[in-house]
Amino acid sequence: MEKLFSYGTLQIENVQKETFGRLLVGKKEILLGYILSEVKIKDQEVIRKSGKDIHPILKYTGNQLDKVEGTIFEISPEELAQADSYEVEEYVRTKGMFQSGSKAWIYADATQVGNT
Repeated sequence: MEKLFSYGTLQIENVQKETFGRLLVGKKEILLGYILSEVKIKDQEVIRKSGKDIHPILKYTGNQLDKVEGTIFEISPEELAQADSYEVEEYVRTKGMFQSGSKAWIYADATQVGNT
C-alpha cells in the first residue's frame, strides 16, 4: 500500500468516487515545512470533478513551524497512478514528513522542484 496526503480536493467524496471508484479511508495528519497557497486550474475535467477552478497547493518553506492539516489515505499503487492522472501539471508528487514522524506522498507546487 501507498500513503497519500490530501489537503484539498482529493478529500471531496465526489472526487474520490470519480478518481478511485470508492471512498478512501484515512487518518488526520499534519505536514511540516509547507504552507498552503492557491492555483487556478485550467483542466476542464478536474474542474468538473472538483466543482472549482481554484485549488489549494503546497508551497515548500522548510520551516518546521509551518504546518498544513489534512488526511493520509492508504491506497494501492494503481490508485496512486490514478491520483497522478487527476493532478494537473502545476503539481508534482514528492515525499513529505509529518508531525507524527510518518512519511507519505504529497502533491506540491511543481515550480519548486529541486527546492524541497
